[in-house]
Amino acid sequence: MALDPETFDALIDTIRRFVAERLRPLEAQVEEDDAIPSAIVAEMKDMGLFGLSIAEEHGGLGLTMAEEVRVAMEFGRTTPAFRSTFGTNVGIGSQGLVMAGTPEQKAEWLPRIASGEIVTSFALTEPDVGSDSGSVKTRAVKDGDVYRLSGTKRYITNADKADLFTVMARTGDEPGARGVSAFLVPRDLPGVSIGAPEKKMGQKGAKVADLNLDDVPVPAANRLGAEGEGFKIAMRVLDRGRLHIAAVCVGVAERLIADCVAYAGERKQFGKPIAEHQLIQGMIADSKTEALVSRALVLETAARKDAGEDVVLESAAAKYYASEMVGRVADRAVQIHGGAGYIADYGIERLYRDVRLFRIYEGTSQIQQVIIARETMKRGG
Repeated sequence: MALDPETFDALIDTIRRFVAERLRPLEAQVEEDDAIPSAIVAEMKDMGLFGLSIAEEHGGLGLTMAEEVRVAMEFGRTTPAFRSTFGTNVGIGSQGLVMAGTPEQKAEWLPRIASGEIVTSFALTEPDVGSDSGSVKTRAVKDGDVYRLSGTKRYITNADKADLFTVMARTGDEPGARGVSAFLVPRDLPGVSIGAPEKKMGQKGAKVADLNLDDVPVPAANRLGAEGEGFKIAMRVLDRGRLHIAAVCVGVAERLIADCVAYAGERKQFGKPIAEHQLIQGMIADSKTEALVSRALVLETAARKDAGEDVVLESAAAKYYASEMVGRVADRAVQIHGGAGYIADYGIERLYRDVRLFRIYEGTSQIQQVIIARETMKRGG
């Protein structure tokens, strides 16, 4: 259920000021420390950001998809790690539970996820399993009233601080996706361990690490859905997550364009601001046009999702186009800034590195192409 327009406008205004006044001044510190200040995390909890997509009955804000993407765009205007702090609770870490959880599971976990008391992670990727997500090797063997899970999950966002993981594991001998089931795995179960955070190209402050499962006894009551439904749950979760990430890409692109316009208006070459040179104008024009296209596609797809339509194709298209778009915008931003774009002080090179990940996680651009083509052929054009 959507918020009334006045309440939602107030929320967006609060978030916009929070991003501008609290987060952007801390970007260099987050890059240096590779950590989000605890005071900022506390403020995010107080603002209800960890429960954006969780129903009000479970303590969340209960935003529609159209509202959620608007929030994501605002958070795109600063270092992506800030959004990632609560992003798994809003998206892939909670939505399997929202979509497929029993009333008992929801009552146990969702209020604490919405408040930020519990941080969630989504554990699908493995050392040998990435784009081919139906080939999960982590096993879950039924043993009385528990499943014993063994395997390793790789590049798991927020694993370092997560309290609850949605884990995809193979429960039977069925080949491919049909043998995959989903489980809620609390961090404190025996046999759960977390690897050291990886050193990454960008998005400092947002950690990824291995999740190791060594004969972990997961109660059967923690299975999400029926056996063999895990892959379907994962794909539904990723459909929503892709649209959210596309919205973040739009926000980052808009931030970069604003930075370019400001710099080009001040920087002078050949006796005039570089903004008056047509080749600079061409790069700004291309960036603005592509950002507007992405914004329109994201907002339209979100509205259609809220209306109950099948948006598998459109979500993939939005993520594909927006993530590729923001990469082009970031590259042009470096070019417009010239030598300054390559220097850390301006923050352009940081965002250039940060946005590269958007073309990889929650489905690579190549996987989005496969989905778009498959769905287009299903629809007959």
